[in-house]
Amino acid sequence: MLDSIVKETSSNPDAAVIWMHGLGADGNDFADIVPDLGLPANAAIRFIFPHAPIMPVTINAGYNMRAWYDISEMNLDSNPDIAGIEKNSKLVAELIDAEVEKGISSERIVLIGFSQGVVMALHTATRYPKKLAGAASLSSYFPTTDTMPKDGINAKIPVFFGHGTFDQVVPAALGKKAFEFLKANGNPAEMHVYDMQHSVCLEELGVLGTWLGSLIN
Repeated sequence: MLDSIVKETSSNPDAAVIWMHGLGADGNDFADIVPDLGLPANAAIRFIFPHAPIMPVTINAGYNMRAWYDISEMNLDSNPDIAGIEKNSKLVAELIDAEVEKGISSERIVLIGFSQGVVMALHTATRYPKKLAGAASLSSYFPTTDTMPKDGINAKIPVFFGHGTFDQVVPAALGKKAFEFLKANGNPAEMHVYDMQHSVCLEELGVLGTWLGSLIN
């Protein structure tokens, strides 16, 4: 089981959010932003912020760091590390399983990710065998659309996209490509663009919180 930081908005949570960080970060990266989501006062949500495994990353000279999969070139849409994505997606699925075992309905579980963490969120969510509430992509892309099970129970999962127009790490065009793919697939997908770089902003988090509340109210 992945080590994680856990924060709860109530002593008896009836929903869960699993939030994956980006390359080289860890679960602390987003653990303090829950208040910025502007969730309803009666929201009872368990937030899980897992730490990715430590592994060598090719584009960073093979240095060991926390990463969900390897990146071999700056063209993120080319030659993705499918084996690494699938391997660590199973670890994220274990986190979902653990919440279900604690009594949280899978239909009240949302996966959120930032940058590389989004790939884990979307890849895992669209393949998970039990119905989930939704998934959110913050400043990222979806390199495994070609293998997505379009008739799976989560093939039409609601997806929130947020991206910065000045993102030089993951170009906004890649986020738009993922959004358009899922929209064409019939997913209730929505995209929000902000004047920022590879980051998140308070306006985006507020909109994300409203979306999240609509899924698990």
